[in-house]
Amino acid sequence: MKADVWQQHSLAELAKCDAEIGRIEHRTKNLPEQGSLEAAQAAHREANDRLAALQLALADIDAQVAKFESEIDGVRQREDRDRALLQGGTVDAKALTDLQHELDTLQRRQSSLEDSLLEVMERREELAADQDRALAAIEEKETALADAQRAADDARAELSSLRRQTSTRREELVAGIDEALLSLYERQRARTGVGAGALEGRRCGACRLEIDKGELARIAAAADDDVVRCPECSAILLRVQGLSA
Repeated sequence: MKADVWQQHSLAELAKCDAEIGRIEHRTKNLPEQGSLEAAQAAHREANDRLAALQLALADIDAQVAKFESEIDGVRQREDRDRALLQGGTVDAKALTDLQHELDTLQRRQSSLEDSLLEVMERREELAADQDRALAAIEEKETALADAQRAADDARAELSSLRRQTSTRREELVAGIDEALLSLYERQRARTGVGAGALEGRRCGACRLEIDKGELARIAAAADDDVVRCPECSAILLRVQGLSA
């Protein structure tokens, strides 16, 4: 197959475009910004889970507070009733003794309940403080998440723009390359991922392997417009000056 020097130049540019598109796709799949975004998302979820756990604990504490307050209110009402009976002077001596004993018991019960309520209220105050800190942490994580999302979006947008530009340049090059040469290039690229490479000294620019002296002599003897292949990887070997620059 023959291909003039300008066709080889265009093929070299096409190979560069394809290599650049490959790099863009690799970078898109392995964005550092995506890793940062996923870390920020995980931290945000963890902060929300922490807040949810605190809110459940506070709900349990509030239920305990309500229970103690209800019990204390019941004891106080019982005390008020017994005192009213004592002060009314309508009960006999035995009932009076029983009422006094019950009042003593109720006072001890109220004191015990109030001590328990105080402990629960102290625990609630601690949990409320933890909840405030958790809410503040979520705000920080939301800010970090928004920043990470913006950075990832910007990085993807930049790569997408670069890919469009490179793809447009590729289409322009394809339009000017001989159909047979292009077909050979595409078949080779489908097999190995690289269709063509410049000859760089003794090294093939496609597979990066050195070519032995005998093959180099054969390649050097070929006409400038001959399409030669790398003996190692079969890629089209481009011998146009300046292609490796």
